[in-house]
Amino acid sequence: MAVTERPVKESRPMTEEADFLQIKSVDHVHFYVGNAKHAMYYWWKAFGFKPVAYSGLETGNRDFASYVLESGQARFVVSAAYSPSSPLAAHHMVHGDGVKIIALGVDDVEKAWKETTNRGGKSAWAPREEKDDHGIYRTSAIYTYGETLHVFVDRDDYKGVFAPTYRPISYEAESTGLAAIDHIVGNVQLGKMNHWVNFYHQVMGFRQLLHFDDKDISTEYSALMSKVMANGNGRVKFPINEPAEGRRKSQIEEYLDYYLTPGAQHLAIITGDIIKTVDELRKRGVEFLRVPDTYYEMLPERVGTIKEDMKAVHDLGILVDRDDEGYLLQIFTRPIQDRPTMFIEVIQRHGAQGFGKGNFKALFESIELEQERRGNL
Repeated sequence: MAVTERPVKESRPMTEEADFLQIKSVDHVHFYVGNAKHAMYYWWKAFGFKPVAYSGLETGNRDFASYVLESGQARFVVSAAYSPSSPLAAHHMVHGDGVKIIALGVDDVEKAWKETTNRGGKSAWAPREEKDDHGIYRTSAIYTYGETLHVFVDRDDYKGVFAPTYRPISYEAESTGLAAIDHIVGNVQLGKMNHWVNFYHQVMGFRQLLHFDDKDISTEYSALMSKVMANGNGRVKFPINEPAEGRRKSQIEEYLDYYLTPGAQHLAIITGDIIKTVDELRKRGVEFLRVPDTYYEMLPERVGTIKEDMKAVHDLGILVDRDDEGYLLQIFTRPIQDRPTMFIEVIQRHGAQGFGKGNFKALFESIELEQERRGNL
């Protein structure tokens, strides 16, 4: 069990945050994979991330090979074990490629650890310091859903490229325009969404931003429910999904069947020009879900005027939605590894703060077509 069953209760309303962690942003997302060099190459060549650091045998790391990649403010780490007895190898054996760590930048890792563990969070490790010639790298960590960790990172006194044992590497990268992480979605079991919503509210001090029920997110065959949790400055957003009762297997159930525990289902990455980004990603071989062409017949009437060329939006398969504050454009890749687990969302916001509610039905029907092809609907 990742947290104690009864975290400390608070009377604070769900829509109010208690910003005691003062999280700056997502520091990095760490994937445990089967082959770090291959994963690095994929993010580099397909998504345009720039490899900036390496840790491995040559740097004194006897446990695993690891690469750090960056695109704008988004930072990914991909690591693979050298030994079959490694915890990384055990994690990969169960889950396949996936997100192990969602690291959060803070000013004080000890305070973050004490605040969260005192409120019911389960410690993964107590505050610790790693030192090298570039300074002191401070971390602490707690468990969240499944086997996923939140690592608190303070790099104020560390001037190295990433962390001790990592050395700079220089690769030329052609950016696709991916700029920063917008949100990270977690999938949990039926009946567990509110448990994890309460965890983020009480243990992490987040507020509930939005709530979608099975009427909002449903098709003829399946449904799911989702609540979106956000930190104080709004830069860190974690939607939590659970399956709802349906006639057939939902995408959340398919994820849980293949990842075998709750985990991070998708990462949404912001771009300032989704037309250019998606066009470039397609040229590099990234595969996207496609909604039926009928979706685009009603689009102008539903969302009104947008700055982007509607023909390009249609040709590339991009979805559009509007809320009271503006509109957004989004598109979703097919799973990026062999198991039908994690995928990537590319999103551009023009004022809109939502998550594409008007696109849910069309998107989920396209996901069900993919599930049917895999024999998993």
